[in-house]
Amino acid sequence: ENARIYHAVEAASDFACALGINIPTGKDSMSMTQKYKDDVVYAPGTVIISASGEVSDVRKVVEPVLVNDESKEILFVDFSFSERALGGSAFAQSVNKIGKNAPSVTDAEKFVAAFNTIQKLIEQELILAGHDIGSGGLITTLLEMCFSSNKGGMKVDLTGIGEEDLVKVLFSENPGIVIQCADNEEVKKQLTESEVGFVSLGFPVPYRKVRVKNFETETDFDIDSLRDLWFKTSYLLDRKQSGKELALERFKNYKKNELEFNFGAFTGKASDYGIDLNRRNPSGIKAAIIREKGVNGDREMAYAMYLAGMDVKDVHMTDLISGRETLEDVNMIVFVGGFSNSDVLGSAKGWAGAFKYNEKARIALDKFYKRNDTLSLGVCNGCQLMVELNLVFPEHSIQPKMLHNESGKFESAFLNVDILENQSVMLNNMAGMKLGIWVAHGEGKFYLPFNELEYHIPMKYSHDEYPANPNGSHFAAAAICSDDGRHLAMMPHLERAFAPWQWAHYPADRKKDELAPWIQAFVNAREWIVQQNL
Repeated sequence: ENARIYHAVEAASDFACALGINIPTGKDSMSMTQKYKDDVVYAPGTVIISASGEVSDVRKVVEPVLVNDESKEILFVDFSFSERALGGSAFAQSVNKIGKNAPSVTDAEKFVAAFNTIQKLIEQELILAGHDIGSGGLITTLLEMCFSSNKGGMKVDLTGIGEEDLVKVLFSENPGIVIQCADNEEVKKQLTESEVGFVSLGFPVPYRKVRVKNFETETDFDIDSLRDLWFKTSYLLDRKQSGKELALERFKNYKKNELEFNFGAFTGKASDYGIDLNRRNPSGIKAAIIREKGVNGDREMAYAMYLAGMDVKDVHMTDLISGRETLEDVNMIVFVGGFSNSDVLGSAKGWAGAFKYNEKARIALDKFYKRNDTLSLGVCNGCQLMVELNLVFPEHSIQPKMLHNESGKFESAFLNVDILENQSVMLNNMAGMKLGIWVAHGEGKFYLPFNELEYHIPMKYSHDEYPANPNGSHFAAAAICSDDGRHLAMMPHLERAFAPWQWAHYPADRKKDELAPWIQAFVNAREWIVQQNL
């Protein structure tokens, strides 16, 4: 065991040196033991490597999602330069074997050339889609590139890889990638000029199959049935976390809740909304974020507000409790998201108590809400706070509540919401939009005890079934708003979606947008404040 791990570490070191990169730190895991009364269990020696790298432009992301354009070629690029080997593979494990020969990289110089050439192609936006070959081998890569869409498949010929054994060519985990070209000839030209070997595999097709040919053998893989099989492991785990009913609901719906977008008249151009992306001077439009210990959404919220043209104060609860801050000179406050007080008393319960039981903080908040020239927004933990303090519908005899998600677990997802006809200052002119947004919460279910008509609901989850409605909110509500439109409480994080690169998926034909539609909400707040101060 000791000799084997020594050789593994030595090989990793030699390879790193050959690539010109360093391994800055390491931990010896060979001495990990668990002692019992009559025995000692030794952990097997293991090499675990975590890698990090500089990202020059977060907007140039290559997703593992096949683009259903039948003219865009699919290529295989080898990073291994050795025979296909099944040792240590997921396939070997599935047949209860380890194998004798594991994949390797036999030429570090070729590896560097291939890597750097691919980076240049990404920089030039010549790669439409791409996926590494890892656990499960090449067939898993090809199928996973089709799983994120409900349309299309691919027809590929693996003969050029040169391995006649179909099992080896499909399931070996030799390092490599599969890419889809934006410009077929230009990609192949640059790969050839850089002496990077590649194999043309084929093209997308309109039917839901991955049709594989290797020498004289042809095999069809049904994408939808294999996707269900692929998802089954998650479903079985979900049964233990969410219960049988909701786990089954998620399993049935995961492929139905496709992301769809309607941006309305939004242009994506900053100047169209009076936004100077390089602003450094005060605007005179005063707002504040309010935070408590444990929140974590303050910086992106402040930045979104600043981008929209507001001068943003950072107000901590200790500022309000001590009287250092009174909110008298600000027109908008935002209670930000996170986990105030670690949620140990329940979501936002402790934060609410800091207002209720500290006189100066309570008076500052009361005075702010009695003014007619103020706006407030609460997001996630801040939404929970506004509900806990009865700030949205203070006139209701029975107040809304925020309850635990019906799944009983923390839900984090990028999903669709619909903005309805509404009187919200921030969302009124966005009615009709269908947008993508992040949710991340454990207690996000809106409990709304009255008839739906008693509530001003400006935004709903686009589908009412789980997991598109991630928490089981009544009426699929994602937000509630005061009747006068000034005070908005929402569980989804609009401050995590005001730029295109923040979205998990943004329309391909709008990748050049400077800003995403959610910035409109902050611009609306800015313009309302300006009108009040005229």
